[in-house]
Amino acid sequence: MPRDRDRGEEFTRPLRRLLVALLVLTCFALFLLWRIDSPRVERLRAQVVDAVVPRLEWMMAPVTGVVKLAQDVRSYDRIHKQNLELRRELQQMMVWREAALRLEQENAKLRDLNNVSLDPALTYITGTVMADSGSPFRQSVLLNVGGRDGIIDGWPTMDGMGLVGRISGVGQTTSRVILLTDTSSRIPVTVEPSGQKAILTGDNSLYPVLDFLEDRDRVAPGDRVVTAGDGALFPAGLLVGRVAEGTDGRLRLRLAADYEQLEFVRVLRSPLVEAIRDSGGLIVPTEGIEPRPEDLEFFGPPPPPVVLMGSSAAPAAEPGPSGD
Repeated sequence: MPRDRDRGEEFTRPLRRLLVALLVLTCFALFLLWRIDSPRVERLRAQVVDAVVPRLEWMMAPVTGVVKLAQDVRSYDRIHKQNLELRRELQQMMVWREAALRLEQENAKLRDLNNVSLDPALTYITGTVMADSGSPFRQSVLLNVGGRDGIIDGWPTMDGMGLVGRISGVGQTTSRVILLTDTSSRIPVTVEPSGQKAILTGDNSLYPVLDFLEDRDRVAPGDRVVTAGDGALFPAGLLVGRVAEGTDGRLRLRLAADYEQLEFVRVLRSPLVEAIRDSGGLIVPTEGIEPRPEDLEFFGPPPPPVVLMGSSAAPAAEPGPSGD
């Protein structure tokens, strides 16, 4: 067996060398033939091309298909990259769209603030809501304006539509607003057109209660409610909301202020609210009231009269003996 293999290799090796030599010679001859510049050779080349090329089309079909497939793959990759880029741009456009909508809403609210009809004597400061208490027991918001802006405790606050609440707590750079829905909120209001007086009482719901109505039969759902101005708390005529009847049968108020989107608040400089600067001027003796004997025994003699600072009134002279 090894001898047969050796003999086979002895015949195949020379044959391979012969075939390689013939292939090289044929290629060299074709090269020379294609390089010769002669009319006869040109005609021969044309005949060879006409005879060989049509028969090679079926052989070139797989190669052509592979080339087209490669081109399609490159085109698909390019389209895929463009698609990813368009998606990124679309996401950026969505972010810009949300920002544009938010700015449009803020501009609309600011326009509403500018269009609110108020008493010309009332000036205001516009602040931004920084935080919401979010507590079920306390309804309040925090503004970015405070004592440095001249805010005084007790001033009313409004949004673009109606009354929001009142200032309750002033810091140097911030202030807190107690909303009308808070349980500690009590404001006098007037129901139009009947002119009925009532007290708007907050109960930590979106619809505060109308209490102490003079004549409930003269009040109907949909009536307009404004501040009464009683008690020197709020200026009169500020829009609060409209009357609505609750499921419990009580008359409630649908507030005009939009508490769900409370971003900008106008603080009114109310001349009715007086700032307390001198704590000693709170207690003033009442003239014409004589202390009772039992009070003198229990409390002792009354203190001397207090004269307020800046007062021009002089103390009354003690009556002297008459000339009679």
